[in-house]
Amino acid sequence: MRRLVAALACRVQGSRLYGKPLQNLDIEKGVTILDHMINLIKTLPEISDAVLGISEGVVNLPFIDVAKKHQIQYIIGDEKDVLKRLIDCGRKAEATDIFRVTTESPYFYYELLPIAWKYHVEYNNDVTTLDGVPEGSHFEIYSMKSLEISHRLGDTKHRSEFCSLYIREHFRDFKIQVLPIPAELERLKDLRLTVDYPEDLVVCRRVYAALRQKAPRFALNEIILFLDQHPEVKSLVSSYIVPQRLWPEA
Repeated sequence: MRRLVAALACRVQGSRLYGKPLQNLDIEKGVTILDHMINLIKTLPEISDAVLGISEGVVNLPFIDVAKKHQIQYIIGDEKDVLKRLIDCGRKAEATDIFRVTTESPYFYYELLPIAWKYHVEYNNDVTTLDGVPEGSHFEIYSMKSLEISHRLGDTKHRSEFCSLYIREHFRDFKIQVLPIPAELERLKDLRLTVDYPEDLVVCRRVYAALRQKAPRFALNEIILFLDQHPEVKSLVSSYIVPQRLWPEA
């Protein structure tokens, strides 16, 4: 029986914005980026469990409180070796496969998950993913085996936050499926939905405020529509956009 587990790597350190996963999306109700992501993941039947992969260090202890609040498991691991933390999260929850999103990116394209998981299992993929959506809104599904191979055969640059790097550099050794997305969601070149700078946080808070009644399930097309209708919000992060695809064309 295949078991998909969301591995959520967490740490507070950040050179541009401190404590990104713990920043509030809803200031009034105290809903953080990480709270929102966990709440959303719990609505997705394809995902059997979620585990926080917390970086070691006293400053990261608040993430244990988050795990207890949401009644999910956690592991403590090396700050730099995020890949190993993902693997340890999977082992903790007896996963066969890992659902990967970064914990500074609250608005991932969850609507594609049912078909992604179906194909991942049906075709026995090592990686099933998508590309071309606004930065921060994509997700990746990895087999545990592919992550373990990456860690075993990779070097220091692979045993890091660049969890897909070894696979992308050796893509012929893995079975990778990049799913197509609707043309209207191909907005990598002009939209951004990750929190790395203070301006990113402003944008994500504005999105949350606009769609709060539907929390935690904000459809990506609704987010894009809001941003298109509010160019003054969209323009806040225009200088940070890097229109670079990660994966080979589908």
